[in-house]
Amino acid sequence: MTASRRPGTRHPGTRNDNRPDEALVRVGRALRRVILAALALLFLVPFYLLVRNGLAAEQDITSPGWTFFPSTLHWSNVRELFDDPAVPMARSLLNSALIALATTLGTLLFASLAGYGLARIPYRFANQVFYAVIGTLMVPAAVTFVPSFVLVSSLGWVSSLRGLIIPTLFSGFACFIFRQFFTGFPRELEDAARVDGLGYWRTYWRIVVPNARPVFAAVGTIVFIGAWNSFLWPLVIGQDRDAWTVQVALSTFTTAQVVNLHELFVAAAVSIVPLVLVFLLLQRYIVAGVERSGIDD
Repeated sequence: MTASRRPGTRHPGTRNDNRPDEALVRVGRALRRVILAALALLFLVPFYLLVRNGLAAEQDITSPGWTFFPSTLHWSNVRELFDDPAVPMARSLLNSALIALATTLGTLLFASLAGYGLARIPYRFANQVFYAVIGTLMVPAAVTFVPSFVLVSSLGWVSSLRGLIIPTLFSGFACFIFRQFFTGFPRELEDAARVDGLGYWRTYWRIVVPNARPVFAAVGTIVFIGAWNSFLWPLVIGQDRDAWTVQVALSTFTTAQVVNLHELFVAAAVSIVPLVLVFLLLQRYIVAGVERSGIDD
């Protein structure tokens, strides 16, 4: 007659098969955290260099001996940047903010309307129009650069906010994202709106837009960052100092006869603050918006 064993006891000579698995899981988690921490540090190195060199004196930046932070932090460099008569930094930041906001709002409006029309309004050539929009994504920007400049110049929009904003108000990529999202949008909500007597416009504005906030936030974040970082078009159109954007203003620090390094680093650090704030506030919507847009379909 065999002796019974109590629950939870282990017979001599046997081993717990769960322990090696748990150990491997813990090692894997620890290794993953170490890798993520190392990648995070590498990602933060450029930001550290901007802050470190922006608050250092000129001789500390060019010195062969490296220190983690200079002994004296020169906060006056920030004031010196905005007092520099050669570079209108405050005006450039304002222009970039206006252009980025106007471009973002305009792109969200026009691209969402186009995407909703392609996804929901039935007409004969809907697919052909959609394929034409997709085809514009394959055209290099350099091909349309000269015709766009000639058109803007003929309208007298050079060195004006109109010339910097209006040609960039529509994005084929944003239209594609919205069309993919609206294709999978629940038709039941729209059918209920139809029963209440709403047309396409009121259905779009009252039903679709409030339920599409993640994709609006995701596309808006991408468009805002792209508009803020735009350089070539503002460089050509913004020929007057009053029409400079922050990227054009940054380029003047490297093209001047005398390179002012500490002002260059301060200006670069100041210019990325709005992008960091926008990304931190809306980062959770970027992944959610792309997932809900059906881009993998």
